[in-house]
Amino acid sequence: MKILISNDDGYQAPGLVALYEALKDIAEVEVVAPEQNNSAKSNALTLHSPLYVHRAGNGFRFVNGTPADCVHIALTGLLDYRPDLVVSGINNGANMGDDTIYSGTVGAAMEGYLFGIPSIAFSQVERDWHHLDAAATKARELVLQMAAQNLVGSSAWLLNVNIPNLPLAQMGHLKLCRLGRRHAAEPVITQLSPRGETMYWIGAAGAAKDDADGTDFHATAQGHIAMTPLKVDLTDHDHLGYWAQTAARLSSGMGRGG
Repeated sequence: MKILISNDDGYQAPGLVALYEALKDIAEVEVVAPEQNNSAKSNALTLHSPLYVHRAGNGFRFVNGTPADCVHIALTGLLDYRPDLVVSGINNGANMGDDTIYSGTVGAAMEGYLFGIPSIAFSQVERDWHHLDAAATKARELVLQMAAQNLVGSSAWLLNVNIPNLPLAQMGHLKLCRLGRRHAAEPVITQLSPRGETMYWIGAAGAAKDDADGTDFHATAQGHIAMTPLKVDLTDHDHLGYWAQTAARLSSGMGRGG
């Protein structure tokens, strides 16, 4: 089994190192990760400036770009083989509900999925890395089970996995979940720069809005590992009929170009 690992916290992040250590003896593992923290970069690719790849002392390769850049470069020229699995993380903090839209951790895994490779994004629910060893153990167990059930190297799928910051003995079961929802983000924070210009900092993420039973928020709050299958198709299939009728009315009222 060949695994490509990336993340969005940077190639020196404890979560990345823990994930590598957990997987290195069950697969041929390659790490290609961002040089700097790239949280909330989603699926962004760098198109207007050059990217450079360097190798750290521990063998990890790092890129002066985004998480998606790292996986994209790895899969389109850097590696001389096609990985069986792309794994991203372990992220320093949750990627649940609306977070997945912004997440660089999910973005790295999604890039692997877009290339037809099974991919997993791993995150710890709380920041500061406490009980990281337990999270890495659970990530290893899940990958091993995926391989044992012939799900690795098969058709592409994308999973988002959030692991509570708990000791192994207190960790709950794996739960299949849907994404919850958050309230709107907190207000932007403004400050004056030393030159008297106004600076803006994005506010904190909103609190959980939909954390009902069955959501990732609910599962992790109960101490369980939340696993959510994701897809890329953003089409609102449930309302295509409504929009078909609406589009017909819009079209009839717009007239024809000259």
